[in-house]
Amino acid sequence: MATDTIPTGAAPRIAVVTTDESVQLAAQEVLASTFHTTLLGSGEQVLPLLAEATVEAVILDLETAHASDDQTLRLVRKLRDHDEDLVLLGFTRSHNKTSRRQFEQAGISHCFVAPVDFEDVQAVLRTALAERTAAIENRRLREEARERNSFCQLIGGSEPMRLVYDAIGRVAESAVNVLVRGESGTGKELVAQAIVASGPRRAQPFISVNCAALPESLIEAELFGHEKGSFTDAHESRAGHIESANGGTLFLDEIGTLGLTLQSKLLRVLEQHVVQRIGSRTSKKIDFRLIAATNEDLEQAVRSGRFREDLYYRINVVPIVLPPLRERPGDVAILLDHFLHMYCAANSLPLKRLDPDGLEILEEYHWPGNVRELENLVQRLVIMGSGAVITAKHLPQQILYSSTAKQEALLIPEQGISFDQEIARIELAYLQAALRRTGGKKVAAAALLQINAQKMKYLCRKYGLQG
Repeated sequence: MATDTIPTGAAPRIAVVTTDESVQLAAQEVLASTFHTTLLGSGEQVLPLLAEATVEAVILDLETAHASDDQTLRLVRKLRDHDEDLVLLGFTRSHNKTSRRQFEQAGISHCFVAPVDFEDVQAVLRTALAERTAAIENRRLREEARERNSFCQLIGGSEPMRLVYDAIGRVAESAVNVLVRGESGTGKELVAQAIVASGPRRAQPFISVNCAALPESLIEAELFGHEKGSFTDAHESRAGHIESANGGTLFLDEIGTLGLTLQSKLLRVLEQHVVQRIGSRTSKKIDFRLIAATNEDLEQAVRSGRFREDLYYRINVVPIVLPPLRERPGDVAILLDHFLHMYCAANSLPLKRLDPDGLEILEEYHWPGNVRELENLVQRLVIMGSGAVITAKHLPQQILYSSTAKQEALLIPEQGISFDQEIARIELAYLQAALRRTGGKKVAAAALLQINAQKMKYLCRKYGLQG
């Protein structure tokens, strides 16, 4: 049976699940003055309570909530699936670190070892509930940002991306040729699709061709088509991609990889608006819009004779430059949120989230593979991760240790270093960061750093962080 203790005024509602009467009494004495506290004697009572009331935190006695650890682990996972923002704390009488780690991976954010000092629990609760409120608000803002900071399937609200959206809007209604430039993985085909979706040819064919993916021996037939018997294996006549794009849009990705002979043929198509299949003596009138893309320096290719200058000017009527992800770090959080929603839904998994420290690392990373690399990372984290919260420790080593700043920080000069001084510098930095995060509350900061109160007091004295 549930027992409620309600303080005066509005207060967050929490549930304490234990059969230990001494723990129930201690929880009531300390927590009930601050929180609307519901005492439950069984883990089976938790989900029904959550279904009928807004509960912001649950404190589980990991030994008595259920008859076995497996049942309690299942309960923790169900609670996390029910409410991704629910604050889940636990306490145990066991010093078995493996068991505690299992519960933390399932969704327990902090695990106390009995005897429990509920003053410490109260401090951790306050910090966790404040972070919960902030997380809910941040998600609401991100949802608004996703709607506000996107254009078709392009995601991002940074100034460089707004310039891209503006350019798309300006060229969409026209028929001019567009050259989309940007590094591999930035989303050049998405720009082409956005132009088409916003223009008068949206209901007409959109033919996408990756010129770099086709061998030179096949690409001419793929682009221009062929008549039956025009070459070995030409057992039937077939229209090429250019002809198939008639009335619509042809997107040529990596156009800089085309050979000079094909460049000449493409130039004729663009100048005369006709296409001639291999083996045919007649040309067919066509009307299509060309959007080309490249990650190459086409100007250098023109100077070196690898790319025709006249074709360059023909395709480069309106250039649109996509920025690399490293130049718009503010978009990482929006993209991350987008991909987490997409891949959790695709795999029928509850929504996962990345903790602030993990996000900070991703925002500092240089992303050589750009948005595609971020998308692949999120997909892997969603599939391989076991918990509801993705933390820095789940990130690949090449991301954790690849930032220039971190590499420089680990360089040892010729004259050597003072190891003790470097360790002290790192200790102090983490202490200050934890105290900032918790508003100066040392018990909560100790919980963040996973050290006990005694060690926290010692370190604060050592570095003069008293008061």
